[in-house]
Amino acid sequence: MDQQEGGRRPVSQRVPGDAELAEWTDVYFTRTRQVIARHGDMPVTYAVFLRRPVVSAPRLALAWLERLAAERGTKVEVDLCYPEGKWVGAGDPLLYLTGSFQHLVEAETLFLQKIGPASVAAANAYSMCADLPKVGFLAMDARHCAGTEMADLMAYAASVGSARARRKHGAVGFIGNATDATAAYFGQPGGLGTMPHALIGYAGSTVRACELFHETHPDVPLTALVDYFGQEISDSLAVARRFPDLAAAGRLSIRLDTPGSRFCEGLDPAKSYAVLERHVPEAIRGYRTETELRHLIGTGVSAAAVHHARECLDEAGFDTVKIVASSGFGPAKCRVMALAEAPIDVIGTGSYLPEIWSETYATMDIVEYDGVPRVKVGREFLLRR
Repeated sequence: MDQQEGGRRPVSQRVPGDAELAEWTDVYFTRTRQVIARHGDMPVTYAVFLRRPVVSAPRLALAWLERLAAERGTKVEVDLCYPEGKWVGAGDPLLYLTGSFQHLVEAETLFLQKIGPASVAAANAYSMCADLPKVGFLAMDARHCAGTEMADLMAYAASVGSARARRKHGAVGFIGNATDATAAYFGQPGGLGTMPHALIGYAGSTVRACELFHETHPDVPLTALVDYFGQEISDSLAVARRFPDLAAAGRLSIRLDTPGSRFCEGLDPAKSYAVLERHVPEAIRGYRTETELRHLIGTGVSAAAVHHARECLDEAGFDTVKIVASSGFGPAKCRVMALAEAPIDVIGTGSYLPEIWSETYATMDIVEYDGVPRVKVGREFLLRR
């Protein structure tokens, strides 16, 4: 339970253990442990919950707690109300933990760090995959994470949300991620990805960057990042003409990552409306919020930009070239892309990470002391039914 496939122990399982726990937990928990040690231990039961709906993602938190209990020579009984991948309502106890008060009290801080953010991120990943069931997702969150432990938790969360979307909606879901360390969560031997903007700057042209990459990694499918020079369409076609065999074999993709400061090559507001009018007129005929309109016909990687790129590639005879889209693809943007039937093959995203961090705050309250139900006033909903 505490290892990924291939024998690599997840980062979140490696730190900290019993020796470091007192340094990283809230001091009042350590002082409470000292009180209990002096005046007598007893078994207690904690209820763990979040204040917003989530998808249950407890595996790494429970594996860490299991290891900690083993180091302390104690046992913790887990009553998992919502198994991994199940939808959990706001305020519903996700699980109950029963064990020694002296040993559990000091674990609260770190346990909550591991279960709250992962469960919210899993819910976000699920909603994105469910809204776009035919699109593959690539987790590119690592560079937005606050360290390797968070990166491990977020990759795990994406895999949990993705698995739920596969079960419930037949979705493609997350097909991989960008780092080797967490690739096993997605059933991959290593991370996926082709090039950053820096390689194009180094090469001096998009085509040359693709040539350098293909010469170095001839067996890796080629994804051309085409926004560096603001010539998304021109460079997409130039790369496709340079690598016609890869294009014909379906091993060539173009990645749209246009910044929000400008439109994709060939578009402006009027032309963006015209593109959607040709392909999905119903997407622009109803009431749309300002955010929805930005995702539909605005700057950056809009639905109109994706349809425009697909249209230009198809007209040039490159209908087998795939489109990868990135830049701000969170739940809200994915819903709009689904509405607009955007012809995306893969989405690269780190935007399933929780946007409002306060929503990730998990809480655990003791609801039984030595088998006797007792909880602070206002939290009676946590008591076992």
